[in-house]
Amino acid sequence: MNTMATSEQLSVEHLLGIKELSAADIELIFRTADGFKEVLNRPIKKVPSLRDITIANLFFESSTRTRVSFELAEKRLSADVVNFSSSGSSVSKGETLVDTVNNILAMKVDMVVMRHPDPGAAVFLSRHVDARIVNAGDGTHEHPTQALLDAYSIREKLGRVKGVKVLIVGDILHSRVALSNIFCLQKLGAEVMLCGPQTLMPRYIDTLGVRVEPDLDKALKWCDVANMLRIQLERQGGDGVANFPSLREYAMRYGLDLDRYHRLGKEIVIMHPGPINRGVEVTSQVADHANSIILDQVENGVAIRMAVLYLLAARIPRTAV
Repeated sequence: MNTMATSEQLSVEHLLGIKELSAADIELIFRTADGFKEVLNRPIKKVPSLRDITIANLFFESSTRTRVSFELAEKRLSADVVNFSSSGSSVSKGETLVDTVNNILAMKVDMVVMRHPDPGAAVFLSRHVDARIVNAGDGTHEHPTQALLDAYSIREKLGRVKGVKVLIVGDILHSRVALSNIFCLQKLGAEVMLCGPQTLMPRYIDTLGVRVEPDLDKALKWCDVANMLRIQLERQGGDGVANFPSLREYAMRYGLDLDRYHRLGKEIVIMHPGPINRGVEVTSQVADHANSIILDQVENGVAIRMAVLYLLAARIPRTAV
């Protein structure tokens, strides 16, 4: 291990969810990401930090942004990368998750980045295989690196997270991003409010210590940052009609367009975890607005994932490196 050496370590051996991290862990990831962000702005954007580490990317769900972001982070760190997707693999022939991973680990893989449709899959994996596990999204449970990059982007834009009023709008029920964001923002001292159709609010929402405001205009007047979540039609039977009448009505009540933004009479930061349903959650004018940090989130995602991989690799026993 070299470059950006630090004596500090994460308190966890895997990144399974934000819930398992401490505020100190999150701050350590942010400080490490600061260093890697400098690396990404150099003419030569590569460091040899993980030159002896092999990382397998296992995506049992389709993904473009997250998979590419992780792969880019791994290559910037000089890791050896193995990409695996369930389509066309032995998984479609009945092979179990543990069998699949053990076969890959037999090839001497040190870390596994996994996205899986079942909540808890990453936790299950961490108990059955001898490798560091990074949860890249498990069902509707958690998506920890997205929450980390979101909070990091707020910190970069506003200079702090503590005390910031963050509004999360949209499909809370089906969103692993929402849950991880709530955990992360609360650990860092932000205030969190949720807004969206009642049919897209989880039943347990009262136990999370967040405010719920059904009126988007009132919620926007309250917040400093609005994180507009994607409507996950693929988790709602394809067209969402079971949860709200139509996409047009959703956009009218819970979408952010330029007129609604200007009526606020103040500036707020606009975020979106992507991919965007333009004209539904936000219009193109809002997505491309000067106060939108959507593209900053994408850039920061690589730095955050570099930091997570680097810090978890430091927890690998030296004999295994």
